[in-house]
Amino acid sequence: MEEQWKHVTLSVVEYRETGTFVLKAVDEVQAILDEQITITQAMQFSAFKKPFEERINKWEKCLSTVSDVLEEWMAVQRAWLYLQPIFDSPDINKQLPMEGKRFATVDKNWRQTLQAAKAKPSVINFCNNDKLLDRFQESNKFLEQVQKGLSDFLETKRSSFSRFYFLSNEELLSILSESKDVKLVQPHLKKCFEGVVKVEFQEDLTITAMISAEGETVAMATPVNPNGKNVEHWMTEVEDMMRVSVRAVMFKAIQDYTQVSRVKWIQKWPGMCVLNGSQFHWTREMEEGMLAHGAKGVTKMLEHQLAQLADMVVMVRGHLDKLARISVGALTVIDVHARDVTLRLAQNQVSSKDDFMWSSQLRYYWSDDLFAEMVSARRPYGYEYLGNSFRLVITPLTDKCYMTLMAALQMILGGAPAGPAGTGKTETTKDLAKALAKQCVVFNCSDGLDYIAMGKFFKGLASCGAWACFDEFNRINIEVLSVIGQQVTTLQLAIRANEKRIMFEGSDIAVSPQFGVFITMNPGYAGRSDLPDSLAALFRPVAMMVPDYAMIGEIMFFAYGYEKAKECGAKMVTTFKLCSEQLSAQSHYDYGMRAVKTVITAAGNLKRADPHMDEEVLLLRALQDVNLPKFLSFDIPLFNGIISDLFPGKSRPQLNLGTHAYMWLAVVFTEHGDLGVGALNRVSKLVIQRQKLQPHPFFMLKVVQLYETLCVRHGLMVVGATGGGKSSNVRVLCDTLSELKKLGEQGFAYEEVILYQLNPKSITMGQLYGEFDASTHEWQDGILSTLYRAAASSANADRKWVIFDGPVDAIWIENMNTVLDDNKKLCLSSGEIIQMSQEMTMMFEVEDLSVASPATVSRTGMVYMEPASLGFDPLITSWSVLHPPNCATHSPSAREPPPRLFKHTAELFVFCLVWSVGATGNDAGRVKFDAYLRQEMLAHPSIHLPMPSEGLVYDYALDRPSESWKLWLDTIP
Repeated sequence: MEEQWKHVTLSVVEYRETGTFVLKAVDEVQAILDEQITITQAMQFSAFKKPFEERINKWEKCLSTVSDVLEEWMAVQRAWLYLQPIFDSPDINKQLPMEGKRFATVDKNWRQTLQAAKAKPSVINFCNNDKLLDRFQESNKFLEQVQKGLSDFLETKRSSFSRFYFLSNEELLSILSESKDVKLVQPHLKKCFEGVVKVEFQEDLTITAMISAEGETVAMATPVNPNGKNVEHWMTEVEDMMRVSVRAVMFKAIQDYTQVSRVKWIQKWPGMCVLNGSQFHWTREMEEGMLAHGAKGVTKMLEHQLAQLADMVVMVRGHLDKLARISVGALTVIDVHARDVTLRLAQNQVSSKDDFMWSSQLRYYWSDDLFAEMVSARRPYGYEYLGNSFRLVITPLTDKCYMTLMAALQMILGGAPAGPAGTGKTETTKDLAKALAKQCVVFNCSDGLDYIAMGKFFKGLASCGAWACFDEFNRINIEVLSVIGQQVTTLQLAIRANEKRIMFEGSDIAVSPQFGVFITMNPGYAGRSDLPDSLAALFRPVAMMVPDYAMIGEIMFFAYGYEKAKECGAKMVTTFKLCSEQLSAQSHYDYGMRAVKTVITAAGNLKRADPHMDEEVLLLRALQDVNLPKFLSFDIPLFNGIISDLFPGKSRPQLNLGTHAYMWLAVVFTEHGDLGVGALNRVSKLVIQRQKLQPHPFFMLKVVQLYETLCVRHGLMVVGATGGGKSSNVRVLCDTLSELKKLGEQGFAYEEVILYQLNPKSITMGQLYGEFDASTHEWQDGILSTLYRAAASSANADRKWVIFDGPVDAIWIENMNTVLDDNKKLCLSSGEIIQMSQEMTMMFEVEDLSVASPATVSRTGMVYMEPASLGFDPLITSWSVLHPPNCATHSPSAREPPPRLFKHTAELFVFCLVWSVGATGNDAGRVKFDAYLRQEMLAHPSIHLPMPSEGLVYDYALDRPSESWKLWLDTIP
């Protein structure tokens, strides 16, 4: 044992640019240590130990000391690695002087120790040292005090500015370490304010305006001066001033409505003021009409609204800037709903504002402030600036959900929409938050979420009066759900008792009565828990069924300027209905709400690109381009038959892979800096040749379809069995786009592609997404979270594709639901939420989706690659190109095999099988393989040369001249 240690040394390596070292690869040392401790302890029980007893005891003490030193050493190293970059910041040291001094003491000891270990790396000589053990134990005590001080410091900052509760410790520390220069905090603003991407700084660093992701600017009512203030204090001022500013602009917009024409008014004010201001005036005009003229007043209002809608359609078809187009599109959706409600009221002769049919609508009133009412529920407007975004189409299902959630808030309960994937559970909750101007934090729950992380969330929600929508809530472990029930109960009781502050999870927090918790649940999938009754009682359930696709289609087509909106909506829904009935049932087919929305968006963008084209032809083109990539070859004729019946006499535009620059979604192309298929096709052929692949028509088509799907979906799956060309398709498109960036053809703005690739099933869930250390509760990042954060925070304009090459199942991919839907956020168990950048795409290469949940399938675009459509020829040709010329004969005569070669093809196959599949086994496995193969050969009629019975199949080679099996030794001359 002593001899073995002479060759074992400590692996001490430099750590980044810190000027010191860290210990690496201790697992090997630990394994030797564990083995020798076991042997030494066994020797203690030996009957013959007497002559060696003193030596054994001394050796055991030595090993024990080494083990203790290594254990303490690794504990110090883990804490030092976490704290070193934090206390490297002068700002943090300034704000935590006591902790900074303690860490400096540990850091000094660490550097001295590691320098000595580098000089004398022998494990036994260096680690068998009681003084070293004492030093490490003292360092660990210091580091525990530092970590506690740091944790208390972060809690203080969070209690000062409650939105910090929605950030992970690392994100908050990043903000605090850059607080000296207020402009450096700018990139973190969106994490605290949903609608604010940046603020406008003047030369004296005062903040005068906030700017949304769409580029909309809202001036601050009074400039905020952050100079000389802590970040949490001036960000609190920004929050307060945001509400004051939105209220002031809303009040002016409401007053201005009656002063100018509605068309001018829409383009004059911020999007949220246009929508909610318009709803306020609709409520006012309706109630004034009822009061003055009863049911006739409602009929008169219907005529007025139809005239307003006609003006809106003219605007949509005209030339509008990007911001005005979003406002007009969203307002059209709101106005169509107002028209439908007014029509229903007129048909039912409603004459009083107290009638339930009227009071059950979402109505807006100004009484010193803006309020929203629905039946008996009355909620104050939140004045949270949310930017300018599209609104959800309001169907009877949406109205029912709104009513239930509003009543739940009034009763100080949570809301719990539940139902299948694609029914709008999360989006309806988010849309109600937009209607009330509330901050709504969407978080995707997983089984890694613990009560500590949830407690942090609840502290933030209660303190700032925000809403949270916990997606897939029933994926949390049942033990954690029970604690969450207690946490929610505490907060709801505090609101009912009108308490302003309470002690919650060890912290004194403010409690806002505007706080709201919503949970969505997807029943019946893998990894789901049933909610405890005590928790379920705290939420009002809402059953979300399949929405009215035809109605949604009609209203959205209307918002995009379609004249035949009703007909187009009906035809699109009929197409999907017939596809679901007539086409084969495949796990990757989806005809739900997200598929409907993709087709509508595609058709809308085509309409904008070519306003005078026949609308049915545009819809036909959108249906083909969105659906064809995912269909199996035998389903394509059926699909073509369906659309030819529904669109009789309409020419179906075919995809031409020749010189025709086929532009798919021209508007999206312009926004994404994309190209015609002519250029894509031409350059991809060059890339295919360079990669020594074959330009097979099917493969070329799939490259184009992958690109088209990439333009309309930020999450997509390349599906198909091995040998279909999935990986090659991704590589070819990646290199093609990068090549086009270099060529810079036709004035298009191409971007290079950076690939981040991983196999999700080769590692544990903790290694994939990250997890808390069981003993220290320290967060350890996972591979995906590291790659995703790197891609999201990258400042360059290159495309980033995160590729998951491995099987998809409901257990690991459900954590990505909020990444793949419109939220585009990765939610980690640490509470960190990482926003996806516009340049990112999540791509999955999978054989099939048989065990994926409908929630996942509906969220992603599909490109299906069928090996049968590609065939074997391209694979064989590409394989032969990689071999010496004498193995890659391309002469026409080689296509017809010689008779003798053809005669023994089966035997040649057996020989190849032995030395490919059979060569991977060990000795015992080879014996089993030999028995199996001989049995199969006897049963196969095409094998004319039986294998000799002596020895194993591995002992024989096929001798073609003599047409017999010969021992390898006999083949040697």
